[in-house]
Amino acid sequence: MLRWTVSLEGGPRRVNHAAVAIGHKVFSFGGYCSGEDYSTIRQIDVHIFNIVSMRWTKLLPTPCTSPCVKDVPYMRYGHTAVVVGETVYIWGGRNDTEGACNVLFAFDPSKPFLINNGRVNVFGCVLEVPPHEVRGGWKEWNGWDPASYMWARPKTSGTLPARWRDFHSATFIGPKMFVFGGRADLLGAAHSNHEIYCNRIKVFDTESDTWLHPTINGFSPEGRRSHSACELLANKCTICFCTMLCTAETMTWTQLRPIGKGPCCRRRQCCCVAGSSAVLFGGTSPCPDHGMGDDFNLMDHSDLYVLDFAPSLKTLCKLAVIHHGLDQSALPQDIRWELVAMTTNSSISRPMLSSHG
Repeated sequence: MLRWTVSLEGGPRRVNHAAVAIGHKVFSFGGYCSGEDYSTIRQIDVHIFNIVSMRWTKLLPTPCTSPCVKDVPYMRYGHTAVVVGETVYIWGGRNDTEGACNVLFAFDPSKPFLINNGRVNVFGCVLEVPPHEVRGGWKEWNGWDPASYMWARPKTSGTLPARWRDFHSATFIGPKMFVFGGRADLLGAAHSNHEIYCNRIKVFDTESDTWLHPTINGFSPEGRRSHSACELLANKCTICFCTMLCTAETMTWTQLRPIGKGPCCRRRQCCCVAGSSAVLFGGTSPCPDHGMGDDFNLMDHSDLYVLDFAPSLKTLCKLAVIHHGLDQSALPQDIRWELVAMTTNSSISRPMLSSHG
C-alpha cells in the first residue's frame, strides 16, 4: 500500500529545477527561486539529498582558479537532467541575460564540477538499451547518442506525432517513450496565445521510430502542465499530480490515494524514483490566502516528501512510534537515529513568496 513516509521542510527552495537519483542520493541542479538574481552570470548550484540520512547538502562551487570553471553551466531554470550510466547530462534552460542555452553539459557525481560538452522547459528521458538519450522541446524532436556524441533528428512515421509543446513529461518504459500533458498552442509554433492542454498519452516507439496513439481504457485525468512523471514499477508510469497511475500494458488510468501526509497541489516540482520510493520536492503553488485560481500570488516550496511504494514492517513501526509519540529510550540506537532523520528539517532555505508562475 502506497504511503507518504517522510515530510520535511528546509530543503532548497526551487521551481523549474532538474533532478536525478543515483544510488541513495538525489542531485538537484539549479532552478528558480524568488528573490534571487538570474541576470548575473554565476555557476549553477547543486544540492544533494541523502536518502539514508534524510539531509540536504550543497555542493561547493568550482573555484574560479580551476581550469574546469569554464565548463560549469551558468545558473538556470527550465532545463532538464538525465542519467546515462554514472553520468548526468544537463541541457537547455535559461537565465534572464543569456536566454535559452543549447550547450550540453555532463556532470560526474564523483567529481565536484561539471564538464562541458537553447531549449527552455524541455524534458528528457533515457532509453537504456541501446544506451542513448532522447530529447523533446517546444518545436523539435531530437536524439543524442553519448557513445558518438552526435545529435540526430529521427525520421518518424505512424500517427500524428505529439503536438509541439512545453512543460510536458516524457517517460521511458522499455523501448517506448510516453509523452503526457504540457502546454501547446492552437496554431502550433505560431503562438496565437490560444493554449491547449492535452490529456492524451502519445507514445513513441524507438525501435521503429513510430508514433503511436494508444486507446485509453476508462477515464483520463485532465490535461496539465509542469507535472512530474516517472516509471513506478515494471510496465507502469506514474503521473503526478494528482497521484495518478497509468498501466502501460493495458493503458488504464487509476486514481492513487496514498496514506499519510502528502504535498499540497503544485506544479514545477521534481520527482525522482530511488529504489522503492519516490522523492518529491520543491515546486510552486498559490498562497493559501489567495486560492488555487491565483497565478500571481504564488509560494515557492522548500519541502520534501517521500512516497514509499511498499513500506516494510520496520517502516510502518517507525511511523507508528512517530505518530503516537511513543517512548524511544528502549529502542536500538540505529532506530533512534533513523527516527530523528525522519523528523528533523534541513536548513538549506526557508519558504518564500514568488510571483514566478
